[in-house]
Amino acid sequence: MQTDRNLYDLIIVGGGPAGLSAAIYMARARYRVLVVEKSDIGGQITITDEIVNYPGIERTGGKELTEKMHRQAESFGARFLIAEVKDMNLTDDIKVLHTTKGVYKALGVILATGANPRRLGFEGEREFQGRGVAYCATCDGEFFTGLEVFVIGGGYAAVEEGLFLTKYAKKVTFIVRKDRFSCARTVSDKLEGEEKIQVHFDTELIGAGGEQMLEYARFRNSRTGEEWTYKAADGTTFGIFVFAGYVPNTEWIGKEVARDEQGYLLTDENQKTNLDGVYAAGDVCVKNLRQVVTAVSDGAVAATSLEKDVENLHKRLGIPQLHREEPSRQSEQGFLNDDIKQQLQGIFDRFEQSVHLRVWLDDRPVSGEVIDFMKELEKMTDKISWEKAEIDEAGIKRMLPSIEVCREDKAESGIEFHGVPGGHEFNSFIMALYNVAGPGQEIEREVFDKLQNLEQKINIKVLVSLSCTMCPETVMSAQKAAAVSDKVEAEMYDLAHFPELKEKYKVMSVPCMIINDEKIIFGKKNVAEVADILAGQAY
Repeated sequence: MQTDRNLYDLIIVGGGPAGLSAAIYMARARYRVLVVEKSDIGGQITITDEIVNYPGIERTGGKELTEKMHRQAESFGARFLIAEVKDMNLTDDIKVLHTTKGVYKALGVILATGANPRRLGFEGEREFQGRGVAYCATCDGEFFTGLEVFVIGGGYAAVEEGLFLTKYAKKVTFIVRKDRFSCARTVSDKLEGEEKIQVHFDTELIGAGGEQMLEYARFRNSRTGEEWTYKAADGTTFGIFVFAGYVPNTEWIGKEVARDEQGYLLTDENQKTNLDGVYAAGDVCVKNLRQVVTAVSDGAVAATSLEKDVENLHKRLGIPQLHREEPSRQSEQGFLNDDIKQQLQGIFDRFEQSVHLRVWLDDRPVSGEVIDFMKELEKMTDKISWEKAEIDEAGIKRMLPSIEVCREDKAESGIEFHGVPGGHEFNSFIMALYNVAGPGQEIEREVFDKLQNLEQKINIKVLVSLSCTMCPETVMSAQKAAAVSDKVEAEMYDLAHFPELKEKYKVMSVPCMIINDEKIIFGKKNVAEVADILAGQAY
């Protein structure tokens, strides 16, 4: 047990403010800590453009704040793993977590998995998701430049996101079910004086529809019973942004962890669940106020409380102090900073084979960025080589610039990225290389067999925005499908550089998957869901 490299004092599932706070406290106390996050560090708060109520910080952004927390946790020695936890055994002294990057063990676990946006279920919501109905202003706001949008909700998130949308929309109309906003007055008062903003209280959205894009929406005043319809001008469309609260991300957690009727985890005053050695923190818990300040408080309480449990287990089971990695020291430089390079080196060392990148370029400035990225990546490892491709007839048909991921013998893998894989897509690009080089991310046997048994060639285009927090999982899932099956091609497109695709496919939300240039599917998908779609078992 003492030599198990995958044994930690604490594993934190979730890299939002609650998980980061717990990591800071436990790592500073010199325990061996691992934070497992399936997409990007920071959680839901990263999409918030402005935070003004965090004590001691007059004004900041969600991404900026959590990046500082991330660096602080690393400076104390916490480790971070981008992976999805598939299942857990939490009832024994040694907790076991099965992830897409292997099996990890811990003396204690903190569940900080947060919550996801709630869907309302109005008529047309599912049919027009991505065609006018959206849930993330940061991800999709730019698609509605010069258009009218409706914001459904009256809470903190609705107000903040609605204000953000005024950067793009020509008019923002709030539809609030109650007779007032449900957030603090200091938040809702920001709307006063905004020329683009209109508010309807005591109002509900009944339904919306159209042909290809949203053309109309129906509303009802719950106090008077009066109904009214908004219709877009001929040849245009509009947006509906839903901010109606959140649903706890607990469906995948075993039923042995107690929760309430809505799925929120039940904890005591120390953030302990009903299981010994298992704590919960942040928005995933039953609580009255879901804010960054309460999330970091939960994380601190959970960590300091769990510390006693971990210390007792060390004594009772005879486990010596676990080896801790030296805290990282960061310095920002070039495309890849020192911290990223350190993490990448560990991944490159696991490559079973080399990877060759074939780069197709045009005369746009973004192609210069691709070259700079390639040169910096090449310096890090001899496991990656690259070449400029000659523009032949095949190249002319491509949308450029493009990075084609090839196997060691330069055979095509079916994976291609159009643009520069920065922002939230950097991790998904590295995972594509890892999947092609092997051993790659783990995949369930049933999903593997489903992909292997595909009979016809399938092309997947994934349209993304580098600012979107929901896109990377869909991208990684499509890329994994291509790495597993030679029948699958997965192409990623940064819409900032290929706006013509937005027009061609009538896309107003990301992530968006286009199957064989026909079937269009919106929303975040894991690899099992992608496999079902490709096998014709889901839509």
